[in-house]
Amino acid sequence: MQHSSSASCLTWRSHRSAVLSAVMLAGSVSAAASADNVSLVRELAGRVGPIVGSSQACTSIPVRRVQVILNKFQDAIREASANPNERNELARDFERNIVEGRAAVNGGRADCRLVERQLTDLERSVNTPTPAAATGVAPAAPAATGTIRPAGSGTVRGVTDQEIRFGMVIPYTGSAKENGQSYKRGIEVAFARANAAGGISGRMLKLIAADDGFEPSRTPDAMKLLWDKEQVFGFVGNLGTPTAAVAVPFALERRVLFFAPFTGGTVVRHDPPDRYVFNYRPSFVEEADAAVRYLLKMRKIKPNQIAVFGQNDDLGEQGFAGVAKAYRAAGLNDKAILRLVYTRNSIDMDEAVAQLKAQKVPIKAIVMVGTTRPAAKFIEKTRDLFPGMIYTNMSIVGATALAQELSLLGPRFTENVIVTQAVPAVSGYSSTVLEFKAALAESSPGEVPDYISLEGFIAANLLIDALKRCGPQLDTERLVETLESTRKLDMGLGASLSLSRGDHQALHKVWGTQLDKSGSYQPIDLE
Repeated sequence: MQHSSSASCLTWRSHRSAVLSAVMLAGSVSAAASADNVSLVRELAGRVGPIVGSSQACTSIPVRRVQVILNKFQDAIREASANPNERNELARDFERNIVEGRAAVNGGRADCRLVERQLTDLERSVNTPTPAAATGVAPAAPAATGTIRPAGSGTVRGVTDQEIRFGMVIPYTGSAKENGQSYKRGIEVAFARANAAGGISGRMLKLIAADDGFEPSRTPDAMKLLWDKEQVFGFVGNLGTPTAAVAVPFALERRVLFFAPFTGGTVVRHDPPDRYVFNYRPSFVEEADAAVRYLLKMRKIKPNQIAVFGQNDDLGEQGFAGVAKAYRAAGLNDKAILRLVYTRNSIDMDEAVAQLKAQKVPIKAIVMVGTTRPAAKFIEKTRDLFPGMIYTNMSIVGATALAQELSLLGPRFTENVIVTQAVPAVSGYSSTVLEFKAALAESSPGEVPDYISLEGFIAANLLIDALKRCGPQLDTERLVETLESTRKLDMGLGASLSLSRGDHQALHKVWGTQLDKSGSYQPIDLE
């Protein structure tokens, strides 16, 4: 579908479009998977997606209005089918149309005044109120229960006697969207499990997500939306290293909790640690060190036969710095390490592949610091050129999504693909894995457990443990002090979790997994 033919593609004036949008986006789809439901949602993706993308590109349109439609369509995709592969396909269709919509505005092929009218028509068709459209100020969402007042008014922001509200900024679109959705799912499963057991001193946990598309330029608006409009108590599970560079200062300025971001970057690991920033997962440096030691000692790869592949931003910089540090720790020269880069939210690998082909000393292993689709595309482009290449990916790649992408290409593409992990094997029988699978089946029937959703579950339970220990008198300072008193918490991982005033990272262990020809991960010893 070409966005430039805007009148036929974007209009919602036809009766059929309005009916379809109202039915699907209002969440009226039967939970039972059917070809009709999938076809309807696919058709809607082609109609809703360009409007969403165009609205995102129009700075005059408040972020909150677009976020409401995004949330509704995510629900529609989830309800359309119980098959994860079908859901992923629908999500990809939706994303492609969003990208077309943004490109139309950015390329001057769509006018924001027309886009505003199209969004208003869409909001009316799904019964979404738009009283603030004329002023450009989005209305605050009403609290589900109780009254939430700003800090300083005698109550704690985001906390009522019925609930505790947390915000989360993740990409609904872009190269990391699968990771964001998985991490969100894991946190939601942990929250649902806690709520079913009575909540935190009788308060229910609520998670509200906002979209930044994995673009730092959009992160401030998403953070402001959650803070100003949704009145959240704190932030949990934000995704991304480049986006964290924007989100962390926002949280610190407001002295609000920034818990378990999905990044191994230094921006959330200052020394001494920032008071309000806490991590569950190991750092990029620790994962890179584990990968380099594995390649050198276990696979007997020479130092000059290892390259680094990563994004040309903070994520790639910090991954490369981790590899260089591992070289220095091993007494090796880090000056000549080959570095291959790609652009964030892009799958153009031509330059990186050309650099690799031009090397006189053959590269036999690559430490990869990227998200799912770029990593999969790079492996696809280089597998036949370098049949014996070993690819080690950091956990941020999204192990399950990577396996799905590579399995579609064929068994040879899964060969020698390794992922370092921040959690034990999902295929294993540790107590926390079994608890997660049971809780996932209870709250999200049909969803397949993966490494990132498991990590979200564990990180959320670390937070829940501290919330319970705080007691009924909850505020940010009390929670920070309680988190810092976490000592050797045994959650059945095979590694205990600890936090202190001097160390705001709970876990320092790295696990290893490797894909087999069937596309399944098997545990491996990293040393």
